[in-house]
Amino acid sequence: MNDQALVSVVIATYNTAQYLPAAVASVLDQTWNNLEVVVIDDGSEDETEDRMAMFEHDERVRYIRTENRGQPKAKNRGLKEARGEFIAFCDADDLWINNKLEVQMPKFENPRVGVVYSEVSYIDQNTTPIEKEAPYTRYSGSVTDALVISNFIPFGTSVIRLKCLEQNGGFDEELPMGIDWDLWLRYSVDWEFTYCPEVTYIYRIWPGQMSMNYRGRYDNAFRILRKFIKANPSRVSERLASRAWADMYIGRGMAIASAEKSISEPLADICTGLKYDLSYMRGWKSLVKLLIRRI
Repeated sequence: MNDQALVSVVIATYNTAQYLPAAVASVLDQTWNNLEVVVIDDGSEDETEDRMAMFEHDERVRYIRTENRGQPKAKNRGLKEARGEFIAFCDADDLWINNKLEVQMPKFENPRVGVVYSEVSYIDQNTTPIEKEAPYTRYSGSVTDALVISNFIPFGTSVIRLKCLEQNGGFDEELPMGIDWDLWLRYSVDWEFTYCPEVTYIYRIWPGQMSMNYRGRYDNAFRILRKFIKANPSRVSERLASRAWADMYIGRGMAIASAEKSISEPLADICTGLKYDLSYMRGWKSLVKLLIRRI
């Protein structure tokens, strides 16, 4: 690590011209000098190409424009273009803290570690800080059991070893959403993960972003969990699978209840979740919250 291994930073973008230059600049501002930035423009129809002109003389930046094929294919194109032995990510509307790689890269001295991730802070569309607690407990080491229950890894904070990509593949191009959770589940079978508690990434919350699509997110989450359990029957115990399905149904029910102020569909989801795991306290607490809210 003393020789600063090359880190390739993949940024896939679609119609985020207003934020992209700041994202690229935040990566280039790293205290870790040996890096490249691969920007894949997934057929943007805004001023993205014009905005990227400011970086055309920086040899660390490669801007590649493609037809619109969706984020999984755009990210995979970035992975194919990457030249580094480590790969990191930044969403086009987010920002890196300038010592991100300096904090995370030393963790790869352990050859069993395939993914290093960190903590995140939040801003709004105007770059104003938002106070928000971390929604999940973070884990290190062999994380499959915890990861089956929830995706606790903030995607943009992650740095991966190239060997993970070579051994376990890239993003599933059949999935329109949730591609990071699918990737982490597959990597977790063969690699250890390391969590750095330092904030190295700034996540922007703004109207219209894909993460607001909670129904689509859960539809794909069900699909991802089903696929992983089927592919790894010896890795996921029956008890763990029951807890995972319970959590999935309960989570979807509460998301719908919160967003749509409804009760019948969320109630059905929570009850289904409890059928999978009657001992799951989150389900009972969610049921009480739902019923009290409607009384």
